[in-house]
Amino acid sequence: MNRSNAATADPESAFVEAIGNGIRVVDTGFHRPLFDAAYLIVERGRAAFVDTGTNDAVPRLLAALAGAGVGVDAVDYVIATHVHLDHAGGAGLLMRHLPNARLVVHRRGARHLVDPRHLIRSATGVYGEEEIARSYGSLVPVPAERVVTTGDNTTIELAGRALRFLDTPGHAMHHHCIWDEASRAFFTGDTFGLSYRDFDTALGAWVMPTTTPVQFQPAALRRSIERMLAFAPEHMHLTHYGRVGDVARLGALLLGQLDAVVAFARTTMPGPDRHDVLVSGLEAIHLASLRAHGVTLADERIRELLALDLELNAQGLAIWLDRRTH
Repeated sequence: MNRSNAATADPESAFVEAIGNGIRVVDTGFHRPLFDAAYLIVERGRAAFVDTGTNDAVPRLLAALAGAGVGVDAVDYVIATHVHLDHAGGAGLLMRHLPNARLVVHRRGARHLVDPRHLIRSATGVYGEEEIARSYGSLVPVPAERVVTTGDNTTIELAGRALRFLDTPGHAMHHHCIWDEASRAFFTGDTFGLSYRDFDTALGAWVMPTTTPVQFQPAALRRSIERMLAFAPEHMHLTHYGRVGDVARLGALLLGQLDAVVAFARTTMPGPDRHDVLVSGLEAIHLASLRAHGVTLADERIRELLALDLELNAQGLAIWLDRRTH
């Protein structure tokens, strides 16, 4: 992915790409390059961030703002697509730098950013204490009076630019996606899956579903994806990673893999080896899809790039399976 400002003197600008319609993609630096994105929208001198990455991303977000020629007092909104830490872990710290900004979050997720203690406990159960400390640090609470909650079809305006929020459960119950009419695109968080630039080929981008813990619901996720596709978007702005086009093709690919993953998961049985079975099965599904897409990377490199996702997706599927049997 080209970096529009990479040659400038500011080293942080190497992580920012202007993609038109007043939108900039900021690589938050989480995990690896081109893995986790935040977005800066600028409209007539006012600004909004969509997703923030972790606390470590805040200097990059502020550098992106400065590079766009926008002051910290001109940021009206910090929007969290949902409250998972790779999307909203840095929201509280970022808000400390933005005196006029309000945090926009799904009504089900707001309490977790006002009082992050439960969120930390939940994430610790997935990642472990050492990883939480290393990757996320201490979450900064957001004052309740600075929080705006959304329901389905809530609309806010950024200097007259309408941003419409759709309730999009399936990945998480506290997930909304943002329709930006100006760019004919959604900011999708994790609802429209994961698309890494490492897997781009002559056919374009590739995408896979994410089933991470703890609220994966396949039927709801399918409905959310189909609802977004009904808008006939020109692009999707993914947190993992970046803007993708050819949305109808990617939607079909995403739904097909979702169905394959769920069908496979249903064949597995409870037991001490179920996690390893799930990881292996997911790897086989995605590897076959990548080969059909023309990806020629070695199997080992693909496993390396997908290792975290395979681990978390297997965990999420196991939790979903266990809930179905109780």
